[in-house]
Amino acid sequence: MSKNNNTWSERKFTRFIKEGRGQGRGSGYKPWLTIQDFPSKGRVSRLKGWKTNRIHHFFTDTQTRFFYLLEWEDAVIDIREHFPLFNLEEKIDTKDINMENFKDKESGFPYTISTSFLITIKDCHGNLEYAARSIKADYELEKKRTLDRLELERRYWKAKGIDWGILTQKEINKTKAKNIEWIHAAYFLLENEEKAKDLGYLTEVLQEELTKSSLQVRLALKKFDEELKLETGTALMLFKHLIARKKIVVDLEKEIKLNLKPDELIARFNEKVREGEGLVSNC
Repeated sequence: MSKNNNTWSERKFTRFIKEGRGQGRGSGYKPWLTIQDFPSKGRVSRLKGWKTNRIHHFFTDTQTRFFYLLEWEDAVIDIREHFPLFNLEEKIDTKDINMENFKDKESGFPYTISTSFLITIKDCHGNLEYAARSIKADYELEKKRTLDRLELERRYWKAKGIDWGILTQKEINKTKAKNIEWIHAAYFLLENEEKAKDLGYLTEVLQEELTKSSLQVRLALKKFDEELKLETGTALMLFKHLIARKKIVVDLEKEIKLNLKPDELIARFNEKVREGEGLVSNC
């Protein structure tokens, strides 16, 4: 559904299927809906995922913030947004729901309902589990059509034996999500092969310096840039990278304040965590 033509039809459905939408896993997954498809009620986002190494599409701040929370969880190994519920009416009983509300008014073709997130979780024994989550603004839950749609989702995932739930902005830890947003892009800092060697060395040096510094973190970072004659902001970028890669552990439940000293802000250093690895919790 393009921004210029929102009419949904069998022809568009077929095109979406041929494009591979709603299919694949990990880096190969293509969301059923993208930000190019129709106008959003909130701020749209395109973000490269830590877990998937692909671009994710979100239509609201709440979707984006929940995504950040999922990115941080080591047990989450795949995040598929806007996952389509194919063959919905074949899989569940819809007799008590007015399905005309879920058809295009012009073409009469049924919309393909999608769930905001399908999440793949791997436990410490290597077993895979799945969870589906629908993201809605709290005021939307007062609308009959929204409730009917959510009931369709509930029945669909129940039939597939997959845990499903609803989240609104009230259930999202905004402070933690904003902290992860602040560090998110720095996760990929060493992707550039030309810069990776130098920056990788600098992150190790910065980590060592922070363990010894008694200055406020912001001043320690400024001093690091000045002493090594680096571009202003380089140390801050490296600091974010260290947090993103979980080599530096801070309390993300609280606002990250750079006017604190390292021993006040940083809970611990994880020197043994290799690049690209997170911390795996014990069973």
